[in-house]
Amino acid sequence: MRRRLAAVALVVVALAAVYWFALRGDSVAPTVTGPYPVAVIGGGSDAVAVSADGALLTGVSVPEDSELPQLPLSEPPESGRLAGPMLEQVRVLGAAPAALRPYLAGSYYGESGVDVELTSGIELRFGDASLAAKKWKAAAAVLADPTITALDYVDLHAPSRPATYGSGHILPPAP
Repeated sequence: MRRRLAAVALVVVALAAVYWFALRGDSVAPTVTGPYPVAVIGGGSDAVAVSADGALLTGVSVPEDSELPQLPLSEPPESGRLAGPMLEQVRVLGAAPAALRPYLAGSYYGESGVDVELTSGIELRFGDASLAAKKWKAAAAVLADPTITALDYVDLHAPSRPATYGSGHILPPAP
């Protein structure tokens, strides 16, 4: 019995060595990804990028022609992190699908909660940051609807039943 166990152990070790040295190919290269900016505070050389969790990305330079949405703050908070309504805004902006990010002009906290303004002037009313991904999917579905050509705002408080109103702004072009 011991000889059989020793033989099985030897085979397992031999197979592991063959895999490790011959079959596994190149070694895995580590990759570090940090938080990416979702909004900006200020402008020009004083602009500060903000991540989706509300952290100020002071080491990230913001290009002059950046398409990041503007937050309504005159200067970044001294704590290095956003809180309250501003944090809700960056959580919503951070959940935005990549295809819609170039169309985001800014965000503010209005009567209905977090509002995101598109470059075309259309307002997306999110309420709070809960279910932000579902709300963005609902917004994308409304904006992609070929029967809707112009509107003023999309109410996304209930993402399964988004409501639209108005006809004052033309929808942004399809990405």
